[in-house]
Amino acid sequence: MFPPFDENAACLVLSSLVELLNEGKVRLIRQARLSDERKISSLMLGAMLCREKNDASKIVNLITVSGISFKLEGFLPGVFVENIVSAKEIQTALEKNDKKIHELTNEINLIEARIKNKSENDKEILKDLKKNFAELKDIRSKLCDESLLKVFEQYEFYCADGKKRKLLDIINDSFSLGEKTKLPPTGTGDCCEPKLLNYAFKNNLIPLSMAQTKINFKIKDECVRDCKGGEAVGVLTPMERKRNPEKPDGADNAPNALNKLKLENPCDLRCGLILPKILGLEILYRDDEIIVINKESGLLSVPGRTEDKKDCVTNRVRALFPDCIEQPAVHRLDMETSGLMVLAFTKEAHRNLNRQFELKQVEKKYIALLDGVLAKKGFAESGQMELFFRLDVENRPHQIWDSVNGKSAVTRWQVLGVERYTCPDGTRKNVTRICFVPLTGRTHQLRLLSADSHGFALAIIGDSLYGSCKKGERLMLHSSELNFIHPKTNERMHFVSKAPF
Repeated sequence: MFPPFDENAACLVLSSLVELLNEGKVRLIRQARLSDERKISSLMLGAMLCREKNDASKIVNLITVSGISFKLEGFLPGVFVENIVSAKEIQTALEKNDKKIHELTNEINLIEARIKNKSENDKEILKDLKKNFAELKDIRSKLCDESLLKVFEQYEFYCADGKKRKLLDIINDSFSLGEKTKLPPTGTGDCCEPKLLNYAFKNNLIPLSMAQTKINFKIKDECVRDCKGGEAVGVLTPMERKRNPEKPDGADNAPNALNKLKLENPCDLRCGLILPKILGLEILYRDDEIIVINKESGLLSVPGRTEDKKDCVTNRVRALFPDCIEQPAVHRLDMETSGLMVLAFTKEAHRNLNRQFELKQVEKKYIALLDGVLAKKGFAESGQMELFFRLDVENRPHQIWDSVNGKSAVTRWQVLGVERYTCPDGTRKNVTRICFVPLTGRTHQLRLLSADSHGFALAIIGDSLYGSCKKGERLMLHSSELNFIHPKTNERMHFVSKAPF
């Protein structure tokens, strides 16, 4: 995951924390039992700078560690953020099946050893052993899932919009299309970032900077033997330093905080599942000038006129980054369309990006599913088409064909294949997966090209305006590629987002 906030200020806090740990002024305390063989370990240190929502002059430092096994004590350079769910609560949730799981593991290991020792002549015995082995593994797997479910049911997160969301609800939302995941990966919710963000949003703090770094340490033998938990201060390994290639050896090689510590991005495996829901945005890139996000289907790009339509991409961006300009949007996606959007933090970046859109220097690609087989309509696998549409003033926001007063809408297309689509009611049908490259930026341009009789006459699946949308279905249109020039560095920026269908 790309770091959602600036890292510099938080990195200074981390540098101070590492020094205090090395000096012994801050101690790493073990809260949960560790296995006997785990003498050397590592974890993440996380830090966040926030300001109070009602008083911008008040800055709050937050620090935490990853996992549930350790905490920090001593002269801390900030408020220590505890685990979302305590180690004791997790252990209680696991206790019911813990003994049986260990017994099954021992039995499985014995059978596995017997299987390895049997010769090819013992085929019938091997067959029975392998059957028993598979059955026991299946029973153990179900018990483990049952235990993990009890653990994850306890996780809840305060989010940027002020709402509190259960972890399992967040996971189910993330897998709303296709097969839903049974359970998130072990440790989801125990990384530094969700802990810090949960604390910040719970206490009406606005995040300004967030970063994390990895440390290695040795656990004292006496602490490993102490099952009740205790002090686990070890010798920290020196932090890996980022070198400045423009400076010779011996010169100042750490002009800012980012050169002092090796920072780690939020992990894709766990944080990638939950941070977008906690933040309200999936952030793919961010710097001082721009932000690129992956918009979810069902979210407005800009606010509507009524109060119930205030929740949108631009308002969520402004809530997370209150120093950005009032109107950061430079282009829009329909509410039902998902995918890539770029927004500007500064007026200069906004003007530059607007100009790029006007001069058609921004390249976009979309993926869609058409309700039927395009080849049966007599269309080639690729091509370009120009259509003319205008607003239907008596049926807003619909657009209608008008060869006289309509505006030109030019689109290239490339058929990617025909596949079977499963409807929400379980029925299946043939659909066409297609890539669109709009050369103009007209309202509903791709939806009209697909559905209108002057175009393909095959609506996009889930199109509530120009086709049909069944209960539990979404518009199968996704902005999958975005290519533009960075407004300050002049670097060509290229982003790709896989269609979630």
